[in-house]
This record gives sequence, C-alpha cells and structure tokens, in this order.
Amino acid sequence: MKAKQLNEIREAVRAMSPLVHCITNPVSIHSCADVILASGGRPVMAEHPKEAAEITETAQALLLNLGNITDIRMASMRCSAEAASRRQIPVVLDLVGIACSGLRRTYATQLIRDGIPTVIKGNYAEIYALGQEAYKSAGVDADGTLRTEDMAVEVTALAKRYRCIVLASGAVDIVGDGKGCCLVNNGHPQLSRITGTGCMLGALTACFLTVEQGIAAAVTACAVMGICGELSVTERGNGSFYTNLMDSLSVLPPKELEKRLHITEEVYEEV
Repeated sequence: MKAKQLNEIREAVRAMSPLVHCITNPVSIHSCADVILASGGRPVMAEHPKEAAEITETAQALLLNLGNITDIRMASMRCSAEAASRRQIPVVLDLVGIACSGLRRTYATQLIRDGIPTVIKGNYAEIYALGQEAYKSAGVDADGTLRTEDMAVEVTALAKRYRCIVLASGAVDIVGDGKGCCLVNNGHPQLSRITGTGCMLGALTACFLTVEQGIAAAVTACAVMGICGELSVTERGNGSFYTNLMDSLSVLPPKELEKRLHITEEVYEEV
C-alpha cells in the first residue's frame, strides 16, 4: 500500500468534513473528539438511548467503544448499531477490555452477531480473546507475549470468519481483510504512556472510513497515529508528548508520511 493512497484518504476527509458519531468511554472521550477534529472531521459524542439512533442516522461513521462500559452505553450502542445497519453507515467496534471481562466479551459477540461491523478493532489481547474463547488477560493493556506472526494469522482467521476488516494494535499494528495483512511498523513506546491512544486509533479509523471503507482506511489510521507518535517524542514528559501528538495529528505534512511510512504486506493462511 502506497503513501499516496493514504494521503489521498486524509485529504478527502478534510474536504468532506464528515460527522463521526462516537459512543465511547469518559476516560478518552475528549481525546477521541480531538483526533477527529485534528483529521478534519466533526465529532459528536451522544450516548443517551433516546437520541443515539437519531444522531447516528445523520453521521457518516459510527464508533462503538466498550471501555468503562455502562448499561446506558450498552443500550445506546445497540440502538446506534441498528441505525447504522439500516442506513449502511460504516461502524468501528473497539473491543476494549474483552480479554479481562466476560460481560464485555459476551456483549461484543452479541453486537457482532446482530450486525457485522466494518472494522473490528482491539489490541493484541482483545483480538486474540475474540478468536480464542479460553484466553483471558489482566486489565486492558496489550499482552506482550503474543507474537506478531501469530496475531497476523489470528487477524486473518477472524477477518475471514466475519467478512470484515480486523485491526490488531500493538508494537506492530496488523490490519487484515481475510485475504492478507498489512503490518504497520510505525510508532513509539511513548504512545503507551498517555491514556487512550488505542481509543484515539479507533476514532481515527472511523474518521477515515467515511471516505474509504476498504482496508486502506484502517491502515491509514495506524500509519498516521504511529508516525505522529514518532514525531511527538519528547524528554519533557507525558503532558508535552500529548500536546505534541495533537499538533502532529493536525499538521502532518504528506511528505513526512511518505518519508516515514513503514508498511509490509503479507498473506497468511489460516491454520
């Protein structure tokens, strides 16, 4: 996948200024809104069950994030998912915490059963938990013992099973569509030192899905987040890194993406 295609997706979003409806957690809601704004989109963060579907119907993409789950958001997500299905609006389902919570895993499975999202997203542990029922992890962090090679096979299997795009975020982000995988080798460990970068990646993915509903939308999100993370590294501390990250997301030059982009494409057979 070429940098030119990714930059064209970014430019299309800025030209369109799409509305992205996010039902997400209060831990990262502000950051998710900011990354959509930085990319040229317009965020709306409505979660009341009596208005969620109505607002989804006016949006160009929907993000459902399972972090810090509540009964209210569970009801709203179901209503909005149904509305998105009726209107053929692309949906990102971010599987936050399903590796450590039976409630979230069961709920995510129900959402997928009722209507396959355009993109299923999670960190390595969350994507592995979706495919391997017996697997369990502590907390919402990625599992460092899961190898990229094994996760690429898992991503491919899930993408084939659900006939959708699957994004597994980690030191190397993996995006698969059932035919093959793109491995995005951009990023920096400092991204894991601030809250919600995984949630921000989900919001970016939803934003880019408004103009491109193939695998390139999720790849663009991974590349942009990773490269902006590299550009934002600082020794001043987490607060300065967060500010730098938002600045980088707002003004990332196309030539900088071309220079730093590190993607490999592989074909993985399900075992």
